[in-house]
Amino acid sequence: MRRLFLLLALLVLLAAPATAADWGQIKPGASTQAAVRSRYGAPTRETPQKVEGYDTVQWLYEGPQAPVGMTRMTVDFGLLTPSGYRKDVVRTFRLEPKHEVFNRKLVVDGWGPPAQVGKEGDLEFFLYAEGLLVYFGKDENEVLSMIFTPPQKLPPPTAPPPQR
Repeated sequence: MRRLFLLLALLVLLAAPATAADWGQIKPGASTQAAVRSRYGAPTRETPQKVEGYDTVQWLYEGPQAPVGMTRMTVDFGLLTPSGYRKDVVRTFRLEPKHEVFNRKLVVDGWGPPAQVGKEGDLEFFLYAEGLLVYFGKDENEVLSMIFTPPQKLPPPTAPPPQR
């Protein structure tokens, strides 16, 4: 069963263009509630929220409603664009893969080398300007979560201190 999940994950990664930070036909800033519902069905739970004064909604897919290979998928809707607020557009979504479904090699093979690498507590992360943030487990190989956003303007990496 584990091999099936790994094969499915690899196929999804290879099918996605390396320059796009999307997954499972969800693209932040472009996909709508109707598109997500058409692809994944009704969410397990729907939670209305307020973000910066705007009405938003969060959809949670977990258990048998989560996509194959995932324990949970969380989709946040509501995006402020130059043309105004769009309540039904995906702002971000988060994938929490099952054990050993995604690893460092699959991420790099699918999305290329990250623009930046960092640490948050004990966890290493990869950050992509295309709008992907990947957190790795303590073994620094297994993916704990993948957060997809619209493309991000990243600050330049800090230069290492000069060697003496």
